[in-house]
Amino acid sequence: MQGKVILITGGAKRVGAAICRRLHAQGARLIVHYRSSLGEAKALQNELNQARPDSVALAQADLLDKELLSDLIEKSVKRFGQLDVLINNASSFFPTPLHQCTLEDWDDLMGSNLKAPLFLSQAAAPYLKERHGCIINIVDIHAERPLRNYAIYNAAKGGLLSLTKSLAVEMAPEVRVNGVSPGPILWPEDGEWSDEAARQHIIAGTLLKRCGEPDDIAKTVQFLIADAPYITGQIIAVDGGRSIHL
Repeated sequence: MQGKVILITGGAKRVGAAICRRLHAQGARLIVHYRSSLGEAKALQNELNQARPDSVALAQADLLDKELLSDLIEKSVKRFGQLDVLINNASSFFPTPLHQCTLEDWDDLMGSNLKAPLFLSQAAAPYLKERHGCIINIVDIHAERPLRNYAIYNAAKGGLLSLTKSLAVEMAPEVRVNGVSPGPILWPEDGEWSDEAARQHIIAGTLLKRCGEPDDIAKTVQFLIADAPYITGQIIAVDGGRSIHL
């Protein structure tokens, strides 16, 4: 990981921040993208730069605006002179029951979970090929095991799963492309899953009978970057066995 420059979208908090902390601790320089979480982004930047000065930069962008995506890549490369890894982590997540689906919901969920990863990968491709780098997409076990009332989100993550494999084909042999599919790691912030009985039901559906931790995702991302030179086009489920027990 030493000397690598990594752009992570949605890196200011939650799982994204855990990934940032782990990769930074291993010697990487980071560009932490955020949309509206300026406070969290600055706090994370200060924390990591205190450990290693001038090793973390911030980049703000609304990933739903396609015109900003290539600019985000260009600014990232300009900041540290190279780009070795793109981590497509940023994601919208909210319910869309079939009778309530709107075009705005579609644009938001498809935009953050599928469109942005595609066009960021397109813009990053020449820089990643030059460095023989890699792309890691944060998918979801519900890409293959749909979650009720989340039809658009499921479809978007299903598209990201397919995109991951397609990009692996398109960008070989110079660039590896893989995905990580989290299971129950962190509960959503919007209160949709605040019911303790519902949470316990989900936990009971895992083979390991417990929630995972954000660092479980971060460790898998680290493995795919640093210790998996012969792995591409694969999706690793980090879910305590839930996806094979649904």
